[in-house]
Amino acid sequence: MTQSSDHAPFGIDPRGPRFGATITAVLLIIVVLLGLTEPLGATLVDRWLQPSALLLTVLVVLFAWGAFAGIQKHPYGLLYRALLAPRLGPPSEREDPAPPTFAQLVGLIVTGVGLALHLAGVPWALVIAASAAFIAAFLNAAVAFCLGCQLYVLFVRAGIIRRRSAPA
Repeated sequence: MTQSSDHAPFGIDPRGPRFGATITAVLLIIVVLLGLTEPLGATLVDRWLQPSALLLTVLVVLFAWGAFAGIQKHPYGLLYRALLAPRLGPPSEREDPAPPTFAQLVGLIVTGVGLALHLAGVPWALVIAASAAFIAAFLNAAVAFCLGCQLYVLFVRAGIIRRRSAPA
């Protein structure tokens, strides 16, 4: 999954997704805390306009951006490359972008389902989904364990998805 920086410059700096996971974890814990203090809301509009639902909607959009545009074009990655990467030394290794991009899809599914269930009036759906996504983001940010990346590897090994070939 990783490639030494001595080779062609394939892959991404693994510190970029960790930076993004840190921002995501902070935003998700805010969603959880807000969701714990807000009433469910009587109507769909009431539920959608709650601060927790609005913030989770933003995160769903960001997960979709990463999943469909690719991790290299995600706003957090662009921010990392513009602000932090120039101040750091080059990465000791590079990472295949496919697993973190797949992890964005997993985040999209978890938060998207939680948001949809919340909007449908299911109690605690938003808090549970945001909590699950927070755990994954926190693990990536704190100890570089990407749960979605591990799912990607398992799905490739099981033949459920095909590994994307590396660019030449």
